[in-house]
Amino acid sequence: MRCDKESLLLYAVTDRSWTKNDTLYHQVEEALKGGVTFLQLREKDLNTENFLQEAEEMKKLCAAYRVPFVINDNVEIARTVGADGVHVGQDDMPAWKVREILGEDKIIGVSAQTVEQAIKAEKDGADYLGVGAVFPTSSKADAVEVEHATLRDICEAVQIPVVAIGGISAENVSQLAGTGIDGIAVISAIFAQDSPKLAAEEHEKKAEDDPMTIKGIIWDADGTLLDPWKSGIMLRIIIWRHWESSRNQIWERFCLR
Repeated sequence: MRCDKESLLLYAVTDRSWTKNDTLYHQVEEALKGGVTFLQLREKDLNTENFLQEAEEMKKLCAAYRVPFVINDNVEIARTVGADGVHVGQDDMPAWKVREILGEDKIIGVSAQTVEQAIKAEKDGADYLGVGAVFPTSSKADAVEVEHATLRDICEAVQIPVVAIGGISAENVSQLAGTGIDGIAVISAIFAQDSPKLAAEEHEKKAEDDPMTIKGIIWDADGTLLDPWKSGIMLRIIIWRHWESSRNQIWERFCLR
């Protein structure tokens, strides 16, 4: 499965610290039902046996929803289970080496905090960039905050898609308008809430009631569904129009940069 800009609109990164009495599998399935377009499995403390088992299960789950599935950092686990790809950080294996191991048909994402890192990642064969933290975040203790001017410069410097990550919420998401990002990556915004699916169902109801409805789904930190028009976010928006005269359903895609 290849990576395109549409699949990066709502990028979810797993975090089992929010599972409470639930299971990570169930949380991910609910998120997929709700409209997540890309999933990264991030596990730092599981042993190899349990990680392999979980990765196999998540791969099958994502395949059922036709959503790209990548694994954070662990290239060997990704290769073994046949994941769609890997996301690596600046201190992990370089993208060119990951490409050598996984092959040309796999997705490689790279974290970047500077224009120089972004350009190098693209030259090394990255398919997309994860840039952040764009706001202060508690999800990653060692996260380095990236200024929005730098985020904008990165988007202008590369041809591959850029996803913003880190501390994104209803109160600050509009500040990313005009940066040129192709999507947002969220962790607690999905996995810290009780039911991302319910928020998505509310959005789908809007689609049925309104002949022109935004189909991109974005959650804030407490699980509230955001309306990109009202929040001012300038991400890729997919608009559905139903033309009564011809009874055709026409999808129009707009990229608001």
